Amino acid sequence: MKKILLTVLVVLLNVAFFCLPAGAQPEKLENLSAQDLLIKSEFETAVSMLQAIYTKHQQGEMTLEQAKMLGADLLRELRYGTEGYFWADTTEGVNVVLYGRKDVEGKNRLEDKDQQGTFYIKEFLSKGKAGGGYVEYWFPKKGQTTPQPKRSYVFLFKPFGWVVGSGYYR
Repeated sequence: MKKILLTVLVVLLNVAFFCLPAGAQPEKLENLSAQDLLIKSEFETAVSMLQAIYTKHQQGEMTLEQAKMLGADLLRELRYGTEGYFWADTTEGVNVVLYGRKDVEGKNRLEDKDQQGTFYIKEFLSKGKAGGGYVEYWFPKKGQTTPQPKRSYVFLFKPFGWVVGSGYYR
């Protein structure tokens, strides 16, 4: 397991250091803010980490369940900047990871809505399944209870059946 973790960390560092936003086309980039580009780039690094773990499963080094567990453990602790974190929900709306909030993990959040009435989990799943995209909603910062406006990028990581996301507060 130590060897797998080391391999995953090396892959993650290489991707974070050498990659630009994957698949970015200049005509599409001009409509995105610097913050949008940052979260998409950070998000792509996280997904490349999950892909490296899934590849280890495909090579027979671990079961799919072990790969998902390792992916969740690493995603839970992965951070960037001062407030950047990642989360994942299954395609059925069950939370896998939410910045270490064990009280939320394993719970179905499909009916969760923000103060504006937006069913943000349903939005995440819809955008994620459609190839990825940005969602705007209200959500409290870590350790707070008052919702703040937030914009997130989400994408379906098909091998695990997870919609993974990251965002920033506006």
